[in-house]
Amino acid sequence: MPLGVIGVIYEARPNVTIDVFALALRSGNALVLKGGSDAQDSNQALFQLICASLAAAGLPVAAFALLGSARTETTALLEAEGLVDIVIPRGSQGLIQYVRAHAKVPVIETGAGIVHTYWDGTLPPEEALPILLNAKTRRPSVCNSLDCLLLDVDNLPRLGAVVRAFVAHEVELFLDVKAWEVYQQQEFRSSLVKEALPEHFGCEFLSLKLLVHVVEDVDSAIAQIDRYSSRHSEAILSHDAAAVAQFLTHVDAAAVYVNTSTAFTDGEQFGLGAEIGISTQKLHARGPMGLEALCSYKWQVFGTGQVRA
Repeated sequence: MPLGVIGVIYEARPNVTIDVFALALRSGNALVLKGGSDAQDSNQALFQLICASLAAAGLPVAAFALLGSARTETTALLEAEGLVDIVIPRGSQGLIQYVRAHAKVPVIETGAGIVHTYWDGTLPPEEALPILLNAKTRRPSVCNSLDCLLLDVDNLPRLGAVVRAFVAHEVELFLDVKAWEVYQQQEFRSSLVKEALPEHFGCEFLSLKLLVHVVEDVDSAIAQIDRYSSRHSEAILSHDAAAVAQFLTHVDAAAVYVNTSTAFTDGEQFGLGAEIGISTQKLHARGPMGLEALCSYKWQVFGTGQVRA
């Protein structure tokens, strides 16, 4: 069964207009779209194409709506009890927090990713660095991009290689106290390398910025993730089977990776096609959300006169 009427609030990515429309249409849901002001003209143009296509196919145009960019329209959508079955915010942590705080209808939280990768001393740099660079630099503005490298203390002698690799890709690095002390003893210097501040911890950068935090072991890495993670995507780079098993068991996230890039957290990559977003909660969907996540079910019970004792 379709969920019913879905409200989707998103920011400056008009491709979401088409992706979400296609998923809602295929799953049989009605849809209310609320895009950001930066993409309002593009969203309007795309919605006109949607309406024309629906009319040409003999489908109900009134089942799909695009709201304006005013904050009052967001408020009305979030308070539409009895009219809207669920609201899905897709965007920054600020947007999701606003929706969570003001919604009177059920919410599925998607989008915000504070992503960590723990690299222990068992994986050599020639294997680890390409993975880390892909996770950070492929598309730094998306929710699955790397925000914090948890560097095992055994890897501190490799800090110079880490710094050079990221600086070569114009990544601004914020080093914690231990990493900063080691960096100060090296000859290589760059204006992109800075000492970390408290606000860099638990930050979703969405840009070419990366926190480097030194941890003692896998337990410390898991504790750091548990404190700051948004439960989106987390990774371990290790050849230690016991450490990998511990990480997989104890890290609470929608997607947990071993020796590969967090950039794969994506509906298409997971075989779902277009996605409604990446759910970071546990009810009723988690991780990339495709068609199946836009449906619920009902029981249809047939009898021949049975009564319950």
